[in-house]
Amino acid sequence: MHILYFHQHFSTPKGAAGTRSYEMAKRLLLQGHQVTMVCGSYSQGNTGLEQKFIKGRREGMVDGIRVIEFELNYSNKDNFFRRTIIFAKYAFASIWLAMWERYDIAFATTTPLTAGIPGIFARWLRNKTFIFEVRDLWPELPRSMGVIKNPLVLWLMAVLEWISYRSAHRCVALSPGIAKGIEKCGIASNKIALIPNGCDIEIFQKSSLKSWRPEPISNDDFMAVFSGTHGQANGLSAILDAAKILKKRRRDDIKIVLIGDGKLKPNLVARAEAEGLNNIIFVEPVAKERLAGLLKSADIGIQCLANVPAFYYGTSPNKFFDYIAAGLPVLNNYPGWLAELINEYDCGWVVEPDNAIAFANALEDAAKNRNILAKKGKNASSLAISEFNRKILADKWVNWVTKGELV
Repeated sequence: MHILYFHQHFSTPKGAAGTRSYEMAKRLLLQGHQVTMVCGSYSQGNTGLEQKFIKGRREGMVDGIRVIEFELNYSNKDNFFRRTIIFAKYAFASIWLAMWERYDIAFATTTPLTAGIPGIFARWLRNKTFIFEVRDLWPELPRSMGVIKNPLVLWLMAVLEWISYRSAHRCVALSPGIAKGIEKCGIASNKIALIPNGCDIEIFQKSSLKSWRPEPISNDDFMAVFSGTHGQANGLSAILDAAKILKKRRRDDIKIVLIGDGKLKPNLVARAEAEGLNNIIFVEPVAKERLAGLLKSADIGIQCLANVPAFYYGTSPNKFFDYIAAGLPVLNNYPGWLAELINEYDCGWVVEPDNAIAFANALEDAAKNRNILAKKGKNASSLAISEFNRKILADKWVNWVTKGELV
C-alpha cells in the first residue's frame, strides 16, 4: 500500500523534535509499504532535505521515505496569528496533494488540528481510506489553558474536530484521555486504537553513546534534566520555583538543566539571571542521539506541565518516554495516567501541582538516596522495554492503519 502521511512538524532523528512519524514511516517501509510524508519546515525539526525550495516546495527521498516539504517556517515562538496562517497554508497546500497524488490511505496526525483537513477531502471527494491520529484534544486544551478565548474560534475548532473524527475510518489516540475524548464525540470505541508514544531503546541504550554534561556541571553534581518546549503549556516556572528553594537551602550540588526552546525561554532565562539561580542551566535543542548522551549522564528526568486538568489524561509527552528509555527515574508534577504509571512501576517521584517545596524536596530525596534512585532507574528501563518498546507499538500501529486490526 501507498500511505500519504500528513504531519506538519515531521522530523528525522537529526532534529530536536519528536520522531514518532519517522519511526512509524520506517516501520511501514519495513513491512513492504510506500510512504509519502507531507510536512512543513519546523524550527526544531530536520526533514532530511537540504536542496533549495522551488516555488515554496522541495522533495526527495530520506531513508526510503518520499518527503514533500513546504516552505512554511514554523516556530514555537510565533504568535497566534502567524501560527494560524502557517497552519492554514499547510492545510490548503496539502489538499492539492490529497486530491491529485496516487495513494491508498491518507493518514494525518496532529498537532495542529488542521492537519486533518486534507484527509477529510481524501475521504469524501476521492473515497480514500482516512486514518486520523490525535496527539492533543482540540479545542479542549487551548480552551482550558486560556490560550484561545474567542467563542467563534473555539466553535470553529470544535466543528473541525467533529468533522475530522466523523470523516476518519479509524482513529489513533496517544493517551487514555484522548481516546475518551474521541468517544465523547460519538465515535465507536472499536474505531479507536490507543497507541501511545514509544521508547527508542536502540537509541537511548546504545553502548557506544558518548555521555556529556553541559558546563559548569561536574560529575559530582546531581543533574536533573527537562527536555522539551519552553512554552505556556509546560509550566516551567515551577522548576525555577523549586530551584529558588534549593538555592536558599544551599544545595548547590543539585543542578537543573533545561534543554530546548520556546516562546517563554527568554523570560525564564531573564528570571533565572535576576534571581541568581545559577543552579539552572539552559541548553539549546539538540538532535536525539546527542540528547541520549546527555540523559545517559543525568540522574533524573523532569516531566513538568502547567496545572491544567485537561493535561492529566490528555497528553503523551515524548520526554517521558525518552527518560525511561534511557533508564532515568522521572520526577512528575501533575496527576494523571503518567503519574499512575510512575507509582505503579515505582520508577520515580510524583508531586502535586504548584507545590514548589514538594518539588524541591523530591529532588533532595533523590540526590540523597542514590540506591533508591538506581532502583527506580532500573524500573523505568524495565517499563520502557516491557510496555513501550517502539518496535512493538509501531507494528501494532501499522496493522491498525493498514488493516484495521490490533495485534
